[in-house]
Amino acid sequence: MLADDVKGRIQAAYSQMLNSYDLVPRYGQRLMIAEIAKALAQLVDEDHENTPICAIEAGTGTGKTLAYLLASIPLAKEMGFQVVVATATVALQEQVILKDIPELLQGTDLDFSFALAKGRGRYVCLSKLDAHLSGSDSSQAMLELYGEEVDDLQGGNHALYQEMLDALSAGNWQGDRDDWPKIVSDRDWQPLTVDNAGCLGSRCSNFSNCCFYRARDSMDKADCIISNHDLVLSDLALGGGVILPDPGKCIYIFDEAHHLPLKSNNHFARYSPVKATMTWLERLQNMSRGLLQDEFIQPDEQEALESLLTTTGKQLQQTYYILLDMVNEQSSEQHYENRRQLTFKSGIVPEAILLEADNLAGYFTQLTTRWQKINEQLKAELEESSSVDHSERAEQWFPLVGASAKRAEANMELWLAFSQPDIVGKAPMARWISASIDETEELHMSATPVLAADNLQQRLWESCAAAVLTSATLTSLDSFEMLIMRAGLPEHTQFLRIPSPFRFAEAATISVPRLNCDPSDNLRHTELIVAAIPKLLATTDAALMLFSSRRQMRDVLDGLDDEWRDRVLCQDDFQKSQLLKYHRKRVDDGEGSIIFGLASFAEGIDLPSKYCTHVLIAKLPFSVPNDPVEVTLADWVEEQGHNPFMKLAVPDAAFRLLQATGRLLRNEQDTGQITLFDERIVTRRYGKAILDSLPPYRRELLTLDLSESLADSA
Repeated sequence: MLADDVKGRIQAAYSQMLNSYDLVPRYGQRLMIAEIAKALAQLVDEDHENTPICAIEAGTGTGKTLAYLLASIPLAKEMGFQVVVATATVALQEQVILKDIPELLQGTDLDFSFALAKGRGRYVCLSKLDAHLSGSDSSQAMLELYGEEVDDLQGGNHALYQEMLDALSAGNWQGDRDDWPKIVSDRDWQPLTVDNAGCLGSRCSNFSNCCFYRARDSMDKADCIISNHDLVLSDLALGGGVILPDPGKCIYIFDEAHHLPLKSNNHFARYSPVKATMTWLERLQNMSRGLLQDEFIQPDEQEALESLLTTTGKQLQQTYYILLDMVNEQSSEQHYENRRQLTFKSGIVPEAILLEADNLAGYFTQLTTRWQKINEQLKAELEESSSVDHSERAEQWFPLVGASAKRAEANMELWLAFSQPDIVGKAPMARWISASIDETEELHMSATPVLAADNLQQRLWESCAAAVLTSATLTSLDSFEMLIMRAGLPEHTQFLRIPSPFRFAEAATISVPRLNCDPSDNLRHTELIVAAIPKLLATTDAALMLFSSRRQMRDVLDGLDDEWRDRVLCQDDFQKSQLLKYHRKRVDDGEGSIIFGLASFAEGIDLPSKYCTHVLIAKLPFSVPNDPVEVTLADWVEEQGHNPFMKLAVPDAAFRLLQATGRLLRNEQDTGQITLFDERIVTRRYGKAILDSLPPYRRELLTLDLSESLADSA
């Protein structure tokens, strides 16, 4: 039961917000506040059995950010928890930190502190900055001879680095890349950063002034932390409480939560380029000799390490040729982007590879242990050495050894993923080989979970104090089933759908013109779209056209005449922010503008009012048919006795289409039209289910005949 005083603070704060900003109460927003508060109220009961988790689909216009902040922060403060708001995009993160929270503090009597959480890579490393400005010849020589990714570590801008040091010394900058007044290129920034493996922590000579740890200290004291999905997952992978506070003391709010399963899969993916790793192993021979020369390892240690590196390299070379022959012998060779690809059915690796992978996993396990041991020896040297010169050399060696240990561990995990069988009854890992189509003949080994369920269950749902998942789109085909399967949400999860307040039937029409053409007939389908665009759009219209394939997007663009082609802003030709800026300017100037985009433009694009009055969609957005993860998942679903097309492909397409159509109406005043060039949504049984899961737009189905567009335009 939620304490009356906490409930009163939530209700009072909501009333204050309405009064402060002259807002109209929203039924959906009040419902969302109540649902979250009800779920989190379980925390008051110390004997509660299950972690409070709720998933809320809040349609566009609900005001979900204010709802989850109001519902969670008063209770978290009362119970001594911290609220971690994790977004999937930088845009939403900035909105929460720069707009939503300041407005909440200004418009209510609530008193709470907040901080923005970022990874080490967003902060300058003072030791790296010092090294580059001091121009240490020995450091640079070590990087060139032994270092990882030398091209990234070289370069740099001495004038910029001096300017940064001056700003730090004057207290005008806190070392955050995002706060630097000018854009810093990756090439200039990369030499100044360090990851977890290369960070000395409290042993660093600059620790007391470290930009990252200062930010980390302020975050530990904050009532509300604004983070992102990737940083939360990174912290959980390290055991929790390493980058962010202890999960058991955190109430997580996952905004844009539909991204979480995919991000989790990507985070726990394993990958290694085989030939590049062989070259790296050769370079480590020089590193071992350098460590011996500088007296950081003993002769017997160096000899054993060099022998292990040689053995591992020979084993990897042998494995490489076995894998290359296997890829080349495949009669049904798959092509994916610019690579040849061999995906193992159901993730099952042939016996010939299992033995090789098992051997390599063993060797890389030994390498990981040895490099980690050397890493610990360097740390001890920094604490115990009486020689300043020796300590400085240890500090120079530390990031290189740390990077080597990290890379050895990554290879160990990759080959373990190939050598160990999947757990019976659980979804398998997808395992595949990609071969570069060039003279390098590089082989890329990949292993990725097909479902995030197990990782999220073990690392998040069972360890956090509570969690709230929300987004404008969480369901597919009017069901949370897809989210439950992919995210592994426990049975006790509370679910709620809050419809958008928009009047869809009055504001928009969805049109499916008659084409008499299945989208699988790529040539004719593309030609019909090219002919239809001038018939459907006026020369001054602002429109968004979404494609499922880059090839068709380019073909449609090339097929338009010069007049219409000049109105198109194509995703391939501009950065997203730049493209949207150009589009808005064209519209403001009274010109026509059409954005051509792929899946990334089907969500997170906000073009209200006059900036988008027509959304055109080339075809139902089914997944790429040769995506190794989806192919493996489909194999597993079929083995469970289900139809993978109906269980996976159709719900996924329905989800993507719902997001795509959602680009049209961004506020309650917007109006416009959606056109889908795919008759399957009308003519196929699964299509009707997809259509019925969309908002209740007015429908114009097969009333406009565009099948003769080619003849008319000739």
